[in-house]
Amino acid sequence: MEWRAHIKEYEGFLKLEKGLSSNSIEAYLSDIGKLEQFLEHSQIEAGPEELDRKQLGQFLAWISEMGLSARSQARILSGIRTFYRYLLLEDLIEKDPTALLEGPRLGSKLPEVLTVEEIDRMLEKIDLSKPQGRRNKAMLETLYSCGLRVTELVGLQISGIFRAEGFIRVIGKGDKERLVPFSPRAIKEIDLYLSDRNTLPVQPGNEDVLFLNRRGKMLTRNMVFTIIKELAKAAGIQKTVSPHTFRHSFATHLVEGGADLRAVQEMLGHESITTTEIYTHLDKAYLREAIISFHPRSK
Repeated sequence: MEWRAHIKEYEGFLKLEKGLSSNSIEAYLSDIGKLEQFLEHSQIEAGPEELDRKQLGQFLAWISEMGLSARSQARILSGIRTFYRYLLLEDLIEKDPTALLEGPRLGSKLPEVLTVEEIDRMLEKIDLSKPQGRRNKAMLETLYSCGLRVTELVGLQISGIFRAEGFIRVIGKGDKERLVPFSPRAIKEIDLYLSDRNTLPVQPGNEDVLFLNRRGKMLTRNMVFTIIKELAKAAGIQKTVSPHTFRHSFATHLVEGGADLRAVQEMLGHESITTTEIYTHLDKAYLREAIISFHPRSK
């Protein structure tokens, strides 16, 4: 009961005070759920305020033994830390037992990036004779043109397209709005798709949703993942490609082209410039690879 009451209040805190999306809240609660599973498995009867650093260290060892990647372990630990910071903030505990916990070491793995040629190859593999062809082409052009998260893409609204100004309104994390410029090519593909969309039996509540499935409802994130994976395979691309790959490619190509990092941060909707700085590392990695490949002293 002690856990349930704290978690229920924590859920309200994440929703009302932090303004997080339902997906983010679900992820945070899932992290705490794993801690509860560990306590049950280990037959530890203790409330959140009774757990100590040693027991939480045993929890980290337990999730490691489950075969989770270091990145997944680090994300779970981050979720547990957030929960304990909330308990501290609410004066439900006097000391944060997660403060001195050491998480798994993460490598500096850089995200996969597509070249412009690879993106064009994927676009060429879209069958425009099929009903969903125009929609898929407009989606990919929008992903690459605007650097959107997949959740932002499926949530785009027709009323958020400002053609004259060359911007599209995006609802990002925590329901924060931002205006992102989009290319003439993207708006051209959207307009071509809209003529097909007008023939769909739009379901109630989806009238303003831009990208719809054949039943006239908002696309799911999984459907977008599937479409992109199939196109990457058809284009003969060996990289691991997802909707987020287009976001990484968008940012990387801007930085390589000399775009100001603050402008890229604004377009991506990053709260911290530190998050955006990964793309300067990507750029340096690309330059190093170019030197190794082509400089005569590297032969």
